[in-house]
Amino acid sequence: MKKDFKKNILCIGAGYVGGPTMAVIAHKCPQYKVTLVDVNHERIREWNSDRLPIYEPGLDDVVMAARGKNLFFSTDIENSIREADIIFVSVNTPTKTFGVGAGMAADLQYWEKTARQILECSESPKIIVEKSTLPVRTALAMERILNSDHDSLRFDVLSNPEFLAEGTAVNDLLHPDRVLVGSRLTDSGIAARQQIVDIYANWVPREKILASDVWSSELSKLVANVFLSQRISTINAISAICEKTEADVTRVARAVGMDHRIGAKYLNASIGFGGSCFKKDILNLVYICKNYGLNEVADYLHSVVKMNDYQKERFVENMLQAMFNTLAGKRICIFGFAFKADTGDTRESPAIYIAKRLLEEQADLVVSDPKALRNAKEDLSDEGGHVEFIEDPYQAVSGCHAIAVLTEWDLYKSLDYQKIFQKMIKPAFIFDGRNIIDHQRCFDIGFNIYPIGKPPLTHLG
Repeated sequence: MKKDFKKNILCIGAGYVGGPTMAVIAHKCPQYKVTLVDVNHERIREWNSDRLPIYEPGLDDVVMAARGKNLFFSTDIENSIREADIIFVSVNTPTKTFGVGAGMAADLQYWEKTARQILECSESPKIIVEKSTLPVRTALAMERILNSDHDSLRFDVLSNPEFLAEGTAVNDLLHPDRVLVGSRLTDSGIAARQQIVDIYANWVPREKILASDVWSSELSKLVANVFLSQRISTINAISAICEKTEADVTRVARAVGMDHRIGAKYLNASIGFGGSCFKKDILNLVYICKNYGLNEVADYLHSVVKMNDYQKERFVENMLQAMFNTLAGKRICIFGFAFKADTGDTRESPAIYIAKRLLEEQADLVVSDPKALRNAKEDLSDEGGHVEFIEDPYQAVSGCHAIAVLTEWDLYKSLDYQKIFQKMIKPAFIFDGRNIIDHQRCFDIGFNIYPIGKPPLTHLG
């Protein structure tokens, strides 16, 4: 099979990053054989089925166009490593929950096991590409592991961080702002880097492909997420001021965003950011800064996460205060559990924290989401209290005292709220954690409306 293709590309880790990235590479580069492997047999089975393991707009079309031609999914990791010329490593790098650095440092055990497996199974030189988000200078550790044994084999370790937003990942891959490839600035490192550049150049304009040293490449991913998270936390801090002063955070954000130096993106006030990267990457940098003695920098970066946590808690406290200081026995419908629209991913979703806090207040929950109910069930499986999972929002709201809008699905903007109002216990409340519904219209129907960063609209006097 190998002689039929220019190169054999392997990706270890068939998750939210590895799956879409390799599918687009295979789709755009029919001259390469692209294989994704994973230790999770069920995940690979789903990649080979009609129901993919992740939801991402446009992903089904890209996968179906290439699968079985030059795109393959397998659990045979050892043979796939042996056959590969280029290996992308896209394994999970969660925050440590134990030992030194617990709660901040990246847990690199899966990454190191993968590096050692590559070393054990390799019979020829290979280019290893870091696709997972890793601490700066991780490539050095991987180099030391990979080049510790075979004198005759050479492994060049590169950094090619992903800059994907879930919900637009396929479009981000097809039309990226930039592709960053970092390498050692040696002859072999630069030559290896050029091979990765040549892959992306099949569809990405050359001026958008940035060649870099490996350390700057690793750090750039973390810094990009810090800047994005910082904007979200800043506008959420302003939303708290707006609620106290009866200002409107949407109008403030529009005025500020029209400044070309600032721009309007990531200025929507909400219940906070979620997803697998933002919090993890910031805490990772906090830990690195502390190790280097940069305590003031660490404190500054950590404040972004603290503000995000505060916004989620503030949302729950507002619900409690608005609903007469008790949620016990009250039925609350959660609209949206994914951390953002157009994905089924719930990792670090604000909805998890809010749902658990509502259960602590002894509320009864009904969770509704068009794509994330399976993950929501897993996230709340160990929680006590009464929780139902109902996809149909009209069915979910029946007999509820309140609705908490936690994900900005377009679906929730266009619902018949007159019909919903009739199904609910009165007085009926809507807590719009994403500011996406028509507040005045819902107020006119009879709801008590509590947006983020705006004065509430209530009938309670």
